[in-house]
Amino acid sequence: MKIGVIGGGAWGTALAQVSAQGAEPVMLWAREPEVVHSINHRHVNDLFLSSVPLSPTITATDDLDALRDADAVLVVAPAQHVRAVLSTVDFGTTTLVLCAKGIEAGTRKLMSEVVQEVQPGARIAVLSGPTFAHEVAAGLPTAVTLACSDIDMYLPLATRLTGTNLRPYGTDDVIGAEIGGAVKNVLAIGCGVVEGAALGQNARAALIARGFAEMTRFGLARGAQAETMAGLSGLGDLVLTCSSTSSRNFSLGVGLGQGKSAAELLADRRTVAEGAFTAPVLREAAAEAGIDMPVCTAVCQLLEGAPVAAVIGALLARPLRDERG
Repeated sequence: MKIGVIGGGAWGTALAQVSAQGAEPVMLWAREPEVVHSINHRHVNDLFLSSVPLSPTITATDDLDALRDADAVLVVAPAQHVRAVLSTVDFGTTTLVLCAKGIEAGTRKLMSEVVQEVQPGARIAVLSGPTFAHEVAAGLPTAVTLACSDIDMYLPLATRLTGTNLRPYGTDDVIGAEIGGAVKNVLAIGCGVVEGAALGQNARAALIARGFAEMTRFGLARGAQAETMAGLSGLGDLVLTCSSTSSRNFSLGVGLGQGKSAAELLADRRTVAEGAFTAPVLREAAAEAGIDMPVCTAVCQLLEGAPVAAVIGALLARPLRDERG
């Protein structure tokens, strides 16, 4: 099975490295010419993942057409750019494995829904879970969810992507895998705020638990399965990204908790903190569906410049309620 990768950031590069195990050829598309040059000439991604020597069987290109003969393409472009990138080439019936985590602004569509519009012939899968790119690229043990629209796709695809230290668990719950990955980014910003504002470990644990309740409510309302929300792409990814400065979203939240503005923090980033774009879209979608998501709403308020103390105070002053609600 020939693998292509769309996206030359840290995560796309890490997935290319996994896919190249056993000296398998992998074609990686990147928009940055310096990434293409450093991978092809020095077998390293100097810009986004300089710490990991890459397999010499990874070839980088800036021509998306070069990926058309792949059997499966891992789509690792940022969520807000997936539509634009995939609109430029017809991939026919190729399997597209969505690795971006987010909800499209404006349309409020999940990535699978976007792909169904721009690549109607493609077969869709979602790869999601607790994954820091530098750990995956370094070969540290990792488990992920591989959700396939047609479960018959799972075994051949999982077999091809499984490495010595990467284990994909299968499901047909594409929606659940996507929602877990999108919502956890927003909640990770909130946990970063707790860290940056020195609100304590009790507060972080409470936010993770109540945030997971919100994630599950939203997921079930969109047709996800409860088991998926409690699995690697839901709870697993949530725990990881809410606990480490290696998470771009958590780091953004730390800055907000220290009193910096979102505009200031986002302007100084080479990589994308997807939660900053997903938060307002998630708030709109939840409000339209009548789903109570106070933690996610609070993160939106913080991104919009509301004072941390006022936002936390409002959360704590909410009417008392049954935990199961």
